[in-house]
Amino acid sequence: MAPRKRPETQKTPEMVVRPKSKRSRSPRELEPEAKKLCAKGPGSSRRLDSGCLWAELASLQVPPLCSSIIRALHQQKLGKASWSSLQQGLQQSFLRSLASYRIFQKAAPFDRRATSLAWHPAHPSTLAVGSKGGDIMLWNFGVKDKPTFLKGIGAGGSITGLKFNPLNTDQFFTSSMEGTTRLQDFKGNTLRVFSSYDTCNFWFCSLDVSAKSRMVVTGDNVGHVILLNMDGKELWNLRMHKKKVTHVALNPCCDWFLATASVDQTVKIWDLRQVRGKSSFLYSLPHRHPVNAACFSPDGAQLLTTDQKSEIRVYSASQWDCPLNLIPHPHRHFQHLTPIKATWHPRYNLIVVGRYPDPNFKSCTPYELRTIDVFDGSSGKMMHQLYDPESSGIISLNEFNPIGDTLASVMGYHILIWSQEEAGMRK
Repeated sequence: MAPRKRPETQKTPEMVVRPKSKRSRSPRELEPEAKKLCAKGPGSSRRLDSGCLWAELASLQVPPLCSSIIRALHQQKLGKASWSSLQQGLQQSFLRSLASYRIFQKAAPFDRRATSLAWHPAHPSTLAVGSKGGDIMLWNFGVKDKPTFLKGIGAGGSITGLKFNPLNTDQFFTSSMEGTTRLQDFKGNTLRVFSSYDTCNFWFCSLDVSAKSRMVVTGDNVGHVILLNMDGKELWNLRMHKKKVTHVALNPCCDWFLATASVDQTVKIWDLRQVRGKSSFLYSLPHRHPVNAACFSPDGAQLLTTDQKSEIRVYSASQWDCPLNLIPHPHRHFQHLTPIKATWHPRYNLIVVGRYPDPNFKSCTPYELRTIDVFDGSSGKMMHQLYDPESSGIISLNEFNPIGDTLASVMGYHILIWSQEEAGMRK
């Protein structure tokens, strides 16, 4: 299909980007206030009473390392410490640093909620964000220039998948409810249309790209998964699920290994070299509820799945068909909420996910906070929770940048940038 030019490209005229002028208080600073609020009882407001949980958050402290990171590195170099123990030490050091993370940048550029985000692979302060109206923003929050803003079509243009082109980072791939999977640039040009539907009854819901094998994979709302090369040639188009394919992910180490997630309550793992039909999957992983996401860990050895209600699962390459961890976690689906998806930290075996408190959830407490939760990928144990009283909405998407020191979050119309307090003040 011939490339066509996208709608209007412009600098956003009503962009709201502001640094945090007032430092957010830490859990320890909030403890005295939390105690007073707890004493007020049920008659006080929900917004204020939400501070009562800081006492619980304070218990999620990471124990100090018995030796410094420098000493651990030296011991590992001498062969006196294993690589795994060194990694664990580095991970604990990072977890301790999370106590000083604050929101230092906020943006609200869209007239509809944000639906997808992607970090630039080479610039740690640059990300792209897509909206339900098809708008796309390229934002380098490390500079004062206004972000680049591409205007979408409005209703029906929701960006469901967003990836930078690994071969040319001035370009990006999108899948959308407009009915296309395409390659675009930040001048507003459509460079190539990979897949397209000419009817509003079908659209694309997920996208992934492999630089090594030069492949594009996309899934639609009726269960089809389409594999193409980067020249736009379709390799196959098969109905791999009974219902919407919410997520597709290529393994970062073995890009012929594909995971697909669906609202048909399954996650399936495929060998792209052996796909012959809908029954040629390697593994089918049944879930109790529809599934929002399935993503491989950075080393490709684990798979993280997020359902649409109350469970996060971790699967391991040692036994793909049996979960290593089942993590109870409230994140129920709501029609007008961007689906909550858990993600991996790019350097550590840590899971990051937004919390949507559910009164029917077993461990729910009164006035539970809408936090960002950090879990250990090996044990499934909660390690830390991030929360800002001034940004207390439901946070659907969370991704650390490639070097792992800055977190981007999507909360309704808002984009939040978290960093260590000292680093945030310097930027």
